[in-house]
Amino acid sequence: MGSIDATTLRRRVDELSWYHQVDLGHGIVTPGADPSAERLAGLQLPPLAGKSVLDIGAWDGYYSFAAERLGAARVLATDSYVWSGASWGSMAGFELAREALGSRVEDRYIDVMDLSPDEIGTFDVVLFLGVLYHLRHPLLALERVASVVGELLVVETHVDLTFLRRPAAAFYPGGELAGDETNWWGPNANAVVAMLRAVGFTSVEIIGVRSRARRLRHVAHNLATVVRSRLSSRQSPLGLSHLATDRLVVHARRASQAPSPVAETAPIPRTPPR
Repeated sequence: MGSIDATTLRRRVDELSWYHQVDLGHGIVTPGADPSAERLAGLQLPPLAGKSVLDIGAWDGYYSFAAERLGAARVLATDSYVWSGASWGSMAGFELAREALGSRVEDRYIDVMDLSPDEIGTFDVVLFLGVLYHLRHPLLALERVASVVGELLVVETHVDLTFLRRPAAAFYPGGELAGDETNWWGPNANAVVAMLRAVGFTSVEIIGVRSRARRLRHVAHNLATVVRSRLSSRQSPLGLSHLATDRLVVHARRASQAPSPVAETAPIPRTPPR
């Protein structure tokens, strides 16, 4: 339990920009745009009790703190771009959340390309969430990430060209994706699977595959988003290529790493135990 009173905590939260929605207790949830609890459920994590967990690109640390609440024996949060203050985010949110939660999550400022067993060791479970498409060299990055995975790698990423069966990726040389010039690639699902196999994972499972009906609803949602963007004077109009975008979750293991039962996410308290 943290030692910050509710009034001080609210003031400090309001002073920062947030991406994750972290429940800090006292009825205070950080006002991030990321639907963090919903995305956590969609990851379908295995039981984490007693495991070591690495969270790459931790940002405000929601998924690091969630792993700790799920019983992980050790959690290391890493980041470089956001924590450097190069964008509108910073490490301040992570540090405040850790203090408020009384968390023991460790931190390390390190770039994805510098990951190695010599630098940080290996971890039973590695979370690689919302990072892949921001990297100029995604296959090389996956090689670095794979080197520190002991049992399971969980990848969550933006995907594009979803109508293609052949492994392929869209390249964004500018701000084509959400007006963000740090978004470089939109691989399709088959490309993500192929890259993971290329770096040594033999068991690669796409999690939460959409039914035909859900795929059609998603395309309809994307179409509505395109229409709204073209009617709005406050955002750049999206092209029809946006219809082929989605999000993807993948679990990757090597041959000797048998899948574990999925963890029950319902018992995770919205407010961390005090």
